[in-house]
Amino acid sequence: MSHMKFEAESNISTVTQFVLLGFASLPNLQGILSAVFSIIYMIILIGNCLIILITRLDPTLQKPMYFFLANFSTLEVCYVSVTVPRILFNIWTQDRNISVLTCAVQMCFFLMLGTDECFLLAVMSYDRYVAICNPLQYPLVMNSRKCTQLAAGSWLSGIPIQIGQTCWIFSMHFCSSNQIDHFFCDIPPILKLACGDTSVHELSVYLIVMVVAALPFMLVLTSYSKIIATILRLPTAKGRAKAFSTCSSHLLVVVLFYGSGTITYLRPKSMHSPGTDKLLSLFYTIVTPMFNPLIYSLRNKEVIAALRKLKLQK
Repeated sequence: MSHMKFEAESNISTVTQFVLLGFASLPNLQGILSAVFSIIYMIILIGNCLIILITRLDPTLQKPMYFFLANFSTLEVCYVSVTVPRILFNIWTQDRNISVLTCAVQMCFFLMLGTDECFLLAVMSYDRYVAICNPLQYPLVMNSRKCTQLAAGSWLSGIPIQIGQTCWIFSMHFCSSNQIDHFFCDIPPILKLACGDTSVHELSVYLIVMVVAALPFMLVLTSYSKIIATILRLPTAKGRAKAFSTCSSHLLVVVLFYGSGTITYLRPKSMHSPGTDKLLSLFYTIVTPMFNPLIYSLRNKEVIAALRKLKLQK
């Protein structure tokens, strides 16, 4: 019995580094992928930095809605900077090795910022709910102190949860292969490399996703169900159109982000495949952040007006 136990333990090799395969299966498209990811990254950085800039400089945008939008844009810049530079580095150098510590740090920051985004989207929906459903109480409820507290809570909420989850996942033994068939260190592909039964870890992932993603998503849906009911009771078509215009952009972002992310993390391990995981991950790591500045600017008349004023000043 002791001999069998020793033999089983000897088969578990201590992995010191992983190999991020990324898009190695597309050798002829490395140049195109490099150009595409570089352009997308620049769009995300420029678009979000412009939003941050105009919300700070334009007096007409000194409102809670744009305060949260500036926080959201800052969060998006940090969020994509965890993954995209590493993707570009792997493509440019073809060096796909990543140490276990670096992999753990990348996963931890990615999960923390993703959690922060979930809570901040819920806060933004609450802001719209108060503005539309209780407009007279809006200045009192969403005062400067309350906005700061809500934003700070959103930024800090993911830190203890995701540090704990990352430490627990990387306390596992990894065996047989050190190749991560993904373009960044994410939970599903890491769990595939773990030795033995990972059902407890999978259960913990489901529970955490329910808290940090499903719960905020339910709050968003509740807020918007009440918002839509209020909008439909507005007496004028112009008022309804303005309210829908303000909220539809936020709702579109919410559906794209929560939808792709929830499908990825709530699927059983047996249903994960590298191709599907990469496709879904592209949506919530790159595609959604790329569209966010466009959605929030092109569908918002106040932001468009502020951009025009900034352009005229130059």
